[in-house]
Amino acid sequence: MGDKKQQTRPKRIFINDVDRYSSKHIAKFLSTSRVAEEEEEEEEEEEEEASPRREPAFQIVGTVSPSTKDGKDNFLLEQYPSPTRDELLERLLECDVVVYNISESATQQQIEEATWAITALNAEMENFKSRKMFILVSSVMTWAMTKPPNLEETDVLLSEEEFRRRRPHPNFRKHNNVENLVLKLRRGKKFKLTGYVVACGLQYGKGENLFHYFFKVSWLMQFPKVPLFGQGTNHIPMIHVNDLGGVIQNIVELKPKSKYILAVDDSKNTLEDIVKRISVTLGSGKMNKVPEQDAIATKAFTPDELDYLNIDLRLDAFIIKDSFRLRWTSEAGMVENMASIAEEYKDTRQLLPIRIFLVGPPAVGKTTIAEKLCSHYQIHHINIKEVIEEKIAQLKKIVNEADPDIDSEEAATAAQKQLEQFNNSMEMNAGRLADHLVFDILREKLNSKPCRNQGFVLDGFPKSYEQAKLIFSDEETENQDVTPKKPVYNEQITPEHIFVLNATDDFLTNRAQRLPQSVAEKMRSTQEEFVPRLTRYRQLSTAEQTLLDYFDELEVLLEHIEVTTGDSEYTDVMKKITEMVGIPKNCGLSPEEQEEEDRKKDEERKQKLAADAAEKKRRNEAALAEMAARYEEWQRDLSEVERQEYELLEAHSLPLRNYLMKHVMPSLTEAMLDCCKIKPEDPVDFLAEHLLRNNQQQ
Repeated sequence: MGDKKQQTRPKRIFINDVDRYSSKHIAKFLSTSRVAEEEEEEEEEEEEEASPRREPAFQIVGTVSPSTKDGKDNFLLEQYPSPTRDELLERLLECDVVVYNISESATQQQIEEATWAITALNAEMENFKSRKMFILVSSVMTWAMTKPPNLEETDVLLSEEEFRRRRPHPNFRKHNNVENLVLKLRRGKKFKLTGYVVACGLQYGKGENLFHYFFKVSWLMQFPKVPLFGQGTNHIPMIHVNDLGGVIQNIVELKPKSKYILAVDDSKNTLEDIVKRISVTLGSGKMNKVPEQDAIATKAFTPDELDYLNIDLRLDAFIIKDSFRLRWTSEAGMVENMASIAEEYKDTRQLLPIRIFLVGPPAVGKTTIAEKLCSHYQIHHINIKEVIEEKIAQLKKIVNEADPDIDSEEAATAAQKQLEQFNNSMEMNAGRLADHLVFDILREKLNSKPCRNQGFVLDGFPKSYEQAKLIFSDEETENQDVTPKKPVYNEQITPEHIFVLNATDDFLTNRAQRLPQSVAEKMRSTQEEFVPRLTRYRQLSTAEQTLLDYFDELEVLLEHIEVTTGDSEYTDVMKKITEMVGIPKNCGLSPEEQEEEDRKKDEERKQKLAADAAEKKRRNEAALAEMAARYEEWQRDLSEVERQEYELLEAHSLPLRNYLMKHVMPSLTEAMLDCCKIKPEDPVDFLAEHLLRNNQQQ
């Protein structure tokens, strides 16, 4: 068996569009998969010894869109941005398995490419060195118009056995045509290309895609009630994207006889069931049915996405239940597994709550900085006075039946009782609530969905060790007999970033004195109130057990920041805090905010291009001017050189010219004159004899 494993090479699998939601998570799942036989053996050996890490069973390659940033995901062996058809065919022929995914909002180009791929591979089949497999991942939308055999039995489940009766949604006829093309591939020993069609349910999990809108508005608590577009009574066949990856893995390894496979989980939930559970788990727990056209008007969904959400089918995938060895992530469906699906959503999108606590003396700027941090990180400002006022106003609203969402007499009675408790406490404590009631209100606020989802900035409260202990301690764990090594605390409401803002008394006093009287009274920073508050803060800071000691015991890092300038924007302080906390961790911008952000970026890009063009033009003009100046200087130098050469030649030629005029020219002139008179037949010979004769006479 060991030799057999050593000889087994990983299968090379091609997947199209691995930078899109569905294909990306399928590729990730397959890249970490191992051969089924190995997994079974490891399970048997698990109790005896830890199994060594094995190589993945599959090597994943695939196409990506041209807009994909440089760099390859670690789950990919190779990626191909915008290959030509010839280049793509060459890559496909190198693979053992070709997966074409047209299950999510496939464009005309993607459907045409899938059609071309199966046709081209079929044409090349005779040249295959080994058998290949083609898997088309399609959608249950090709079943959308399928009627049950007996129209009177509306709750009958449809299964793969009836795939020849399937009728597609009008917008998915082309998907149906590609499915039929794959189903027509012939099987047998002499045919080296095997085809499968996987009709998958609407996919969910791993950060979400189609259902992202419902998760987002619930997590952000963008509306008091999560909108449900339409009645929501339709049953939606679904599958977790990891389970879809498992179906494909089983097809590759088991090579089932059936060509057509339904990939759906066991759930038979309606859209209303799904949205309600998302709201309960992440949001207010409330839901509001609105007209379907509002989804288009508010840009919540596109018409294509609404087609998916309006499907009404109940399917039974008996092949994957009876024949496959699936390790289900969500066999019972999204609704039953919503707690884990919601955690998966937050983990995948890194939607981690940011919990900040600002500590510091009065007038140091805690409230202003808290407001700026809340705006930057889109989290919630927790000012204890405002939280108490909000709670009392909420109770009064319930008691006065002004809240339409509260229709229970029990809730109204409980609110009335709590309100009376608050009033009695304030009467006994000169208008202030008892500490234990304040702590209860604050804990309730910190445990609310908005604070649990996005996070918060605590503004200066609690102020002492005892207050912090009573607010953040985990009561359930504290009641246990086991004594913990460090204080037990509720991690979901305890701040993870503690910033201590420090300033001198003189600086703080001067700042308080410069405030307008109306502002000082509102902030309790008048001379009569400010000095006792500052004194109280200093006393608490030097107590035997301080507020900061509590967080030291929890091993929460404390960051001290000096406030030394009167900068009303607190630029330096904000820079230090945001650098330590990191980037915002939220669902991103709204469509309108994203549009504005894109507009600003586009404007900045245009300005940069214009500035670069102007700079390039300036450099070109400067270079041309410099070249012209150099050319002019070169011309001047050339003229000067030519003049000097002329003068030098003139000076050198003068003695020679004098010599010729004295000794040569007289005899030569006389000979040439005689030659002109006589005109001999050979003038050169005549001149030579004349000069020779004249020379002998002399």
